[in-house]
Amino acid sequence: MFVGRRTELDLLTKQLDHVKRTGGGRAVAIRGRRQVGKSRLVQELCDRVDLPYCFYTAVKGASSIEAVDYFLGALRDSSLLDSGGRNLLPSQPPAGGWGDMLRVLAGVLPDTPSVVVLDELPWISEQDTTFDGHLQVAWDRLISSKPVLLLLLGSDLHMMQRFTEYDRPFYGRATNMVLGPFNPAETAAVTGLSGADAIDAHLITGGLPGVALEWIPGTPPAEFLSEEIANKTSALFTVPEQSLASEFPAPDTARRILEAVGGAGSRTFSNIAAAAGDRGGPVSSGTLSPLLHRLVEEKQVLAVDKPLSTKPSKLAQYRIADSNLRLYLAILRDVHQLVLRDRSAAARAILDSRWSSWRGNAVEPIIRDALAISAGDGGLPWTDTWEVGGWWNRQSNPEIDLVGADRAPIASRIAFAGSIKWQDGPFDRHHLDELRRDAPLIPGFQPGVSGLVVVSRSGVDLPAGAVDLVWGPGDVVQAWSA
Repeated sequence: MFVGRRTELDLLTKQLDHVKRTGGGRAVAIRGRRQVGKSRLVQELCDRVDLPYCFYTAVKGASSIEAVDYFLGALRDSSLLDSGGRNLLPSQPPAGGWGDMLRVLAGVLPDTPSVVVLDELPWISEQDTTFDGHLQVAWDRLISSKPVLLLLLGSDLHMMQRFTEYDRPFYGRATNMVLGPFNPAETAAVTGLSGADAIDAHLITGGLPGVALEWIPGTPPAEFLSEEIANKTSALFTVPEQSLASEFPAPDTARRILEAVGGAGSRTFSNIAAAAGDRGGPVSSGTLSPLLHRLVEEKQVLAVDKPLSTKPSKLAQYRIADSNLRLYLAILRDVHQLVLRDRSAAARAILDSRWSSWRGNAVEPIIRDALAISAGDGGLPWTDTWEVGGWWNRQSNPEIDLVGADRAPIASRIAFAGSIKWQDGPFDRHHLDELRRDAPLIPGFQPGVSGLVVVSRSGVDLPAGAVDLVWGPGDVVQAWSA
């Protein structure tokens, strides 16, 4: 089953249409985290267009000689060549390594449109540091003159981004595509769920196809979790474990920072420094600042939130960007350790005790994104509202869940403030009184001018017209369905 990815498939199809129309080559560099479905997306494209193609996946740790040999085998087994063309391939890998192998590829490409896929490109570059240069020379002189769509895939986000930057050989030669997880509407389609259950499924899977496709359509989230935690090899455990092992193989300071944010729930700079420290004390500012920047900008495993208002603020809060990894570090890792010891009852008790509180915090970024998407589509009562965030002071008391504004992080106008209630029971007058009391503390919020918004899992118990907008789970999912 292939679900979603309409935008990405359309983009790749347009690139292929250009190849067909002009007779020249096009290259696309696709990056995305592991298990996000890069290889599956490209395979779906190859199956749909029904053109000759070669799909090569690099092997991590292989030598450059072995890698070229594997590529030669993939080329020999591909649909690019007929039986006569296969006889033109060398019986042994060329002595010149990737430089000569790419010339062989150019020589056997058909004169009709075709597709060539190089999967896990960063591993090829690890094996041969001159690969980028060889690819650039082969592309410029030979391959780009053929009607071929060259797809370059990689899970190392920073290395893939660097691959096409201005100081690298392949700069200006490839279109960049970032493949993210399923959005909540796509997760709903995969799991056969709707409303609050679909959002729970998205939080559990992180929108990762490798986890979401394990879901038997229609299975309630609580039942899915109960069944999966009884399975010691469940994707709920193995996918985040593999992600951590590949991104952070050594237990260094960066890994401790990740543990502090995801496991201990530390969100502020000082709390992270303390939680990630050792017997020598907290992590120093000079060490922590560049590591947080690396985890946010390069690894993209952390996300940073800043208060949204009309005044600047340095009160940044950090969170795990992927909710599946966030769930694993906060709950499922401890659950897995108990399951491995056949203590299933204790594992379920931990899940039951932590799930509701974790879900209430983890859902906030999804709701903010949904409101921002709806605002951009003109679906909210406020015009010129493009950004939705939150606001908090130095004491984090109060914390306002939702702030809508014209720009971020420093707005010129606050359109609305709001509250999220994602527990059992409706949003009632008590919660409304808190929102009305705290919202005016937001710099730029104007009572009577700025609106009030409520997003509740279990509805509201309010007089008509008490707030300007009420959303439920179905509205959140619908924002991605347009």
